[in-house]
Amino acid sequence: MASESASAATGGGTAVEELASEESQTTQPWVTVVWDDPVNLMSYVTHVFSTYFSYPKDQAERLMMQVHMEGRAIVSCGGRDCMERDVQAMHSYGLWATLDKAE
Repeated sequence: MASESASAATGGGTAVEELASEESQTTQPWVTVVWDDPVNLMSYVTHVFSTYFSYPKDQAERLMMQVHMEGRAIVSCGGRDCMERDVQAMHSYGLWATLDKAE
């Protein structure tokens, strides 16, 4: 409480807190989510995961099965720019993908 009143009395603190909040939002991890679709074969989705993300075949197959059985899978996580790039890459392969904040 004392630091809040001192901060309010000097007029500082709020701008710093807002900046810190904005920074945490931009540096918070993001994820690329691939969704199940009725078009692509399971073998093709496995191939995309192996090719683009360089996942070993067993990991690519696990992710593909998660997409198939659960309807979606998180295939990568990181900064927003990188995840936007991954989503665009998945679209270029014909997969349904979206960007979301990591929980």
